[in-house]
Amino acid sequence: MSYYASAEHEKEKLQYFASPEGRDDLYQYNQKEHRTVLEVLEDFPSVELPFEWLVQLVPPLKKRLFSISSSPLAHPNQVHLTVSVVSTMTPLKRRRYGLCSSWLAGLDPNKNEEVLVPSWIHRGTLPPPPPMLPLILIGPGTGCAPFRAYIEERAMQNLVESTSPILFFFGCRNRDSDFLYQDFWLAHSSDEGVLSEEKGGGFYVAFSREQERKVYVQHKIREQSARVWGLLNAGAAIYLAGSSTKMPADVTEALEEVVAKESGVSREAAARWLKTLEKAGRFNIETWS
Repeated sequence: MSYYASAEHEKEKLQYFASPEGRDDLYQYNQKEHRTVLEVLEDFPSVELPFEWLVQLVPPLKKRLFSISSSPLAHPNQVHLTVSVVSTMTPLKRRRYGLCSSWLAGLDPNKNEEVLVPSWIHRGTLPPPPPMLPLILIGPGTGCAPFRAYIEERAMQNLVESTSPILFFFGCRNRDSDFLYQDFWLAHSSDEGVLSEEKGGGFYVAFSREQERKVYVQHKIREQSARVWGLLNAGAAIYLAGSSTKMPADVTEALEEVVAKESGVSREAAARWLKTLEKAGRFNIETWS
């Protein structure tokens, strides 16, 4: 851009940004503010960048990957997605919205016009569980998406054959604002549904902001230590999905504590035992940033 800038002060600013001395200021200006290519060009109006340069330098949009949150048995010829609309505030107090999530949220299904949503289906990293495999599902926030599909599938299978129990640990901030699929989970955790305690399962929710002390899914796992260990002893598989920040490590630590407490072994031995589960395909993790 500095090469194609005709205004001297813009050329100097761009050369400074491109220098080792200007690296920190460039980070503050560009990355922290999440500036788009268009915004940068608007900030430096004297830059006349040739189009062929622009298309070489600007990377193509990345595909957005979402877990399918519906079962083909329950919804033939449909694919349901659980999408959190990305909305962040920059250091300069400018609101930024996710490109794909905001576009999807802006579509109006009640309009009579047909909208094409370009999409692809990739095989996920979580293996689909057979009906007789007991499950321990842990999915806070939009991490619940694949497990909605699993529970729908298990409920449909349960209509024609007996299925194994499911423990599901869900977490969100507040009951009133982000308790995703509340009615769905509650319906399947009552009246001998696939999440009901009568069927050997259970549904446990951690509302992290509804009390003075924050409560997360790992706290609920510790509270249900005996039930978790009972299912693990019955051959259950653990499935964990959600944010790739601290959550997976915190949940794994809680599971290690449960195994150590209930089996009477050391934490190190419990960690090794969970590793053997992972190698055997009984501890599966799918996370995203």
